[in-house]
Amino acid sequence: MTSIQKFSIRSLSFWTVTIFTLSCTNLDETVKDQVERDKFGVSQGQLNTLIGPLYGGLGDYWNRFELLNCVTDEQLAPTRGGDWGEPEWRFMEEHTWPTNFYGFDGLWSWIYSNIAKINEKITNPGFAAAETQAELRTLRAFYHYLAMDNFGNVIIASSIGSENSGQRTRKEVYDFVEKELLESLPALSTDVRAKYGRMSRYVAHMILAKLYLNAKVYTGEAQWQKAIEQCNAIIDSDKFQVSSDFLSTFSVNNENSPEIILSTPYDKSKRTGFFAQMAGMHYLHQFTYDLGSAPWNGYCTSAEFYDTFSPTDVRREMWLTGQIYSSSGEALKDDGIPAILTKEVPAFKMDAGPVGRLAGYRSVKYEVEKGANFDMSNDFVIFRISDVYLMRGEAHFRLGSAALALADVNAIRSKRGVDNFTTLTDATILAERGRELAWELHRRQDLIRFDKFTAAWTFKPVSPKYRELYPIPMNQIALNPLLKQNTGY
Repeated sequence: MTSIQKFSIRSLSFWTVTIFTLSCTNLDETVKDQVERDKFGVSQGQLNTLIGPLYGGLGDYWNRFELLNCVTDEQLAPTRGGDWGEPEWRFMEEHTWPTNFYGFDGLWSWIYSNIAKINEKITNPGFAAAETQAELRTLRAFYHYLAMDNFGNVIIASSIGSENSGQRTRKEVYDFVEKELLESLPALSTDVRAKYGRMSRYVAHMILAKLYLNAKVYTGEAQWQKAIEQCNAIIDSDKFQVSSDFLSTFSVNNENSPEIILSTPYDKSKRTGFFAQMAGMHYLHQFTYDLGSAPWNGYCTSAEFYDTFSPTDVRREMWLTGQIYSSSGEALKDDGIPAILTKEVPAFKMDAGPVGRLAGYRSVKYEVEKGANFDMSNDFVIFRISDVYLMRGEAHFRLGSAALALADVNAIRSKRGVDNFTTLTDATILAERGRELAWELHRRQDLIRFDKFTAAWTFKPVSPKYRELYPIPMNQIALNPLLKQNTGY
């Protein structure tokens, strides 16, 4: 939990007690059940109380995207006997999802409900300060960027009630996001510690870098040089460094990582909702980590994706492989046979039994805290500096600057125990991004940019191009008839 969230809770408690005390010492006063809108949010403490909940919504970022990562080649949830047999896991793998899938409806609702909350707060007189306005506009732009990236033609909600208006083209939303960020940049804070988990100037640069890196997908016109300029602003600030200890960025107490540009803070008791270990690890890993409950034995990676990691690559340590042990070192068994995780997943739908239960290597990129019950305290990393180097390297590559591209990509590889590249191709850049950013929820966007999202992999056939966009959720069309479904659905 960040200092701003803790401060907001304390602030709210203070004002509750204060208002109650004042109303009881003078019974002749008129007692109000609400604080007048222009009378609250005028001090920094009150302002923090109002801003805090807006970032609470951002804390659900991982929850909204983790299951949708199954549409990529890095994560799958095969059926294991009677477990994980729901149809969504197969249709996400095969790109045959229906328009009424709850995952899309949940994503859309989360985006626009958070935008609506920002629009309600941003007009409060207490939010008039330039830095505060810039921070909220940047947060609102981030949500619009997510909507545009996932759904294409979406709503621009820049005022109260506008989230129920009609769609704008993807290019119009792109232009809106760019304008909001560029106008907000000068007023945003450069104090990355004070703004940890919040919108700083470097978060705005990062969103712009992502916007420009994918500009050809969004608008048909590449913006590689603009992407480089935004990456330069982050790298040249010297506020962030690539960590030599790869997994430390994802440790239980990772809030001081020099890599993190934007994260969503979690705490196993104060800000819950991050439970990455539960979704993927085998049931028996409960005894490896002395967890309070058994994991669900779902998500794994494919042998094809795992094999992109060379034996010396330190990033390979993000995977649980081989024999499962108890915390005391005992080799555990599953139904009487050694509990050995296998690299191969023999089929998407497997029979009940240990073979199916043990298929697939599991991600522990985020450190599993021994003795934890369910929720984890690791902060989820949305943006980090290693991605910036890889983005800049890719943009240099697109512009034909081979030496500059190699320098950026090798700046990451040199920290990961692997030899430097001497040449680059589309395939090597995409693979390097996969190794560095696996399960950080960037893969769908990367596959689309490299024109590989519709290609066949492990259990997925070739899919049609229109699947690069999710459908506009049917529930949202029913609520707002001005919405039109994406082509192909």
